Amino acid sequence: MVVNLEFIRAIITAEEVLLLDPLRQEVLPFVEQLRQLLLHKSSSNHGSNQLIAQDHGMQSPTAGKWLPVPDAADGLQAELPFEFQVLEIALEVVCTYLDSSVAELERDAYPVLDELARNVSTKNLERVRSLKSNLTRLLAQVQRVRDEIEHLLDDDEDMAQLYLTRKWIQNQQSEALMGAMASNGIVPTAPHLRRLSSARSGSLVSNYLNDNDVEDLEMLLEAYFMQLDGTRNKILSVREYIDDTEDYVNIQLDNQRNELIQLQLTLTIASFAIAVETMMAGWFGMNIPCSLYNIHGIFELTVGIMTAVCVSLFVLVLGYARWKKLLGS
Repeated sequence: MVVNLEFIRAIITAEEVLLLDPLRQEVLPFVEQLRQLLLHKSSSNHGSNQLIAQDHGMQSPTAGKWLPVPDAADGLQAELPFEFQVLEIALEVVCTYLDSSVAELERDAYPVLDELARNVSTKNLERVRSLKSNLTRLLAQVQRVRDEIEHLLDDDEDMAQLYLTRKWIQNQQSEALMGAMASNGIVPTAPHLRRLSSARSGSLVSNYLNDNDVEDLEMLLEAYFMQLDGTRNKILSVREYIDDTEDYVNIQLDNQRNELIQLQLTLTIASFAIAVETMMAGWFGMNIPCSLYNIHGIFELTVGIMTAVCVSLFVLVLGYARWKKLLGS
């Protein structure tokens, strides 16, 4: 069995585990739990001495004698065989790592997004950009592991192929059965399974060696599939909050742009009114003889009239712009 779960890359057999890069920081929890599992398995093997009997319907020189069961058959007494115990540890470590990463992402995301909503600045935008990069990376990791588990759950044949201990026991039993029959000159008509010394153990072996029985692995994968699905929902919730914050910021920026446009339009109207007054002042500033120049106090009156006309023009154009809803009320 080849396991490639993010940072955990290993080859698992019915008896051993080959781990790539075991000194990596993220892999150390997996190594520690795996060491505890192997120590527990070693102590269990040392303290137990399981025996197996030959089939009653088969006569051989060893009939009636007790034979030791191979070490790999110890998985019969455990809830899961060795390879699934290792797989469970790997899934647990990966899911724990992803959960902690998502929790850290949530802890950092909400304050950053709230700060961006209050103050749109280059620094806050850069922090949100980094946050979105981490979110995309985490979502891809969770989705990748989740898809692999879902693919296994959809195919019972693939799950059956992962029962390495069951295959190993079946091969050992087939070899022992063929060897015993060959020594007695018996041609087997159908394969038989050896029974354990007790009826209860024999029932366990029959159920365990059923090629179509993948319930244990299915329950294991479904549990971690649900956990990964919950982690994925947390990430999607954070991404939705980011999208809502970005929409809010865009609305704020649009509102500010509208205010700037309105200010620019107001200044343009004022510039137009002042330009009209400047034009009239230029007319009267020409060096052309005029009888109005001889009237006492005509300067103040002319300036007042020109200013009043320009102010009236400004108010008139501004009112027209408001009537056309070019300016806010």
